[in-house]
Amino acid sequence: MSSRIDNLFQFNQLALNLRAARQELIAANIANADTPNYKARDIDFASALQGAMSGSGEQLPVTTTSAGHLGEMSGESVLGAPVLYRTVIQPSADGNTVDMDVERAQFADNALRYEASVKFVSDQVKDVLAALQG
Repeated sequence: MSSRIDNLFQFNQLALNLRAARQELIAANIANADTPNYKARDIDFASALQGAMSGSGEQLPVTTTSAGHLGEMSGESVLGAPVLYRTVIQPSADGNTVDMDVERAQFADNALRYEASVKFVSDQVKDVLAALQG
């Protein structure tokens, strides 16, 4: 059973989780910009958030960087939204589809939206505290 406060923060929690997962995908694209045959990946944020809010999504997978970590990220979906491959703007000879200009722009845009979401949550917490103290 969830409380009213939990319900109040549920949307922002899901949005922040999706933004963080998307940032990891974009960072992986940037890190693999010189890897032959690497295919740039991303998620459709709006569809992922809608799916998560409707309850049709799944839990955010845990990313592992060592075989000793628990769990494993399949990379196939994030909160129920499929991980998609980016459309190739300018193909490369080695089969890599990462366009650094696109990735940098997406990284900055996602980071800015993440910071805005954190600010919204902070403002909501202040409002709840004011209501509880008043």
